[in-house]
Amino acid sequence: MEHGKRNAMLAALATAAAMVCVPAVAQPPAPQSQQTTQQQNIPDAPRPQALPNLTPLTPVGPALPNTPAPTAQQAEPTVPSALPSSPKPSAEAQKEAQEDAEIGTQPVANHQSDIIVYSNFVNVPFTVKDSRGHLMPGLTPRDVRIYENGVRQSPRLFTVDPYPLSVAVVIDQSVPFDVMTKINNSLASLQGAFSKSDEVAVFTYNNGVKMQTAFTAAQSARLGAVLENSKGKGREFAPMLGGPLSQNITKNGYNLDPNTAPDRGKSVGSTNFETPEQEPHTLLDAILEAAHETTRAGRERRRIVYVISDGKEFGSKAKEKDVIRYLQANNVEVYATVVGDASIPGMGFLDRVHLPLMMRDNILPRIVSATGGETDPEFRQGGIEKSFAKITEEVRTQYTIGFYTKLSPLYESFRRIEVRVLRPGLTVIAEDGYWPSARDSVPQPAPAPTKTTSTTPPAAPAAPAH
Repeated sequence: MEHGKRNAMLAALATAAAMVCVPAVAQPPAPQSQQTTQQQNIPDAPRPQALPNLTPLTPVGPALPNTPAPTAQQAEPTVPSALPSSPKPSAEAQKEAQEDAEIGTQPVANHQSDIIVYSNFVNVPFTVKDSRGHLMPGLTPRDVRIYENGVRQSPRLFTVDPYPLSVAVVIDQSVPFDVMTKINNSLASLQGAFSKSDEVAVFTYNNGVKMQTAFTAAQSARLGAVLENSKGKGREFAPMLGGPLSQNITKNGYNLDPNTAPDRGKSVGSTNFETPEQEPHTLLDAILEAAHETTRAGRERRRIVYVISDGKEFGSKAKEKDVIRYLQANNVEVYATVVGDASIPGMGFLDRVHLPLMMRDNILPRIVSATGGETDPEFRQGGIEKSFAKITEEVRTQYTIGFYTKLSPLYESFRRIEVRVLRPGLTVIAEDGYWPSARDSVPQPAPAPTKTTSTTPPAAPAAPAH
């Protein structure tokens, strides 16, 4: 019995030893659907981004004959040897180019760094008033005709958009002291006639011309201080010399004493009234210097010389015809507020006949008319103050018509301009014509090219080319 128990224990031990020595058997793989489900539950990590190719340049060829050429594996991507051909211009672009050729536009040089254009575009500002002197709005291009030397031109621009102003104000300090007082008191309201986009320069003249300031912002405090410093004292009337109570031997108003006669005894019987020496009133020099300053303004601005004077002129070095020619060649308009005796009705006739012992006649109407401006005679201080706003309003409400001139830049004679409006009872105020400027007959650098190029002038072009 004991022998049986022992055999049973040995059998149990052998079975346990066999179980320990037998290696573990790998379990069969899970089904594919179960693996897919487990992979979807695990989030993916971000993939690394590849760096861009920073050297997409064409490989340089061998510098020496012995230098081996790069192999196909070492060669980098190359740029195509020939660029794609540019697309053909559209029918509209071809039509515009044909129109430009017909009107005489000069060709543009084929250089990227040296673009040349010839300025043969002429802008003509003009004002239209009705029979009552009021500004006439609402005109269309069909209502206006433009002529150059009697030949009708084809308008390429018609706009009523206001231009920023570059105004050179000329203040006469040679007027009598009472008139000067009115001008001084009204200068405080001059600055309010301009907008923030305008710029103003100030000149004064008496025995000579003085520039008080170059162009500065119209609404700046500097302009207000300059206008305050531009106030003058005016002049006293020159007394008449001689007369019946003078220390002379006179008979019927004639000097019979050869010792006191103006000609020192060379003739007897000359008049006893001596003419006083005329004091200089350099109005033409002041207008010319102010016009020089306005030409510094950009082409996109309206150039104006605004004169506050009685129009008397004596002693200027510049000639009237030369001043008018310079104004017309540089497209400078002259406006004027006429003060003093010249603003009184009837005094204009006395100025025109040029009575003895009086100053030369009022030259402002001739200069203003030749440049397309206007005069506003005002005698009282309140009228002078209102004249500032009145004139600036007329300048801002001008029409502008433009055309390509067909005359050669070498044709340097005066070119007469005439603007007609096909409506009855209207008055057109425009310049008589223009002189071609030297800048128009030489090439000028063109502005930087933009994405959209067109030969037609924009709706609000720059200042006139002539």
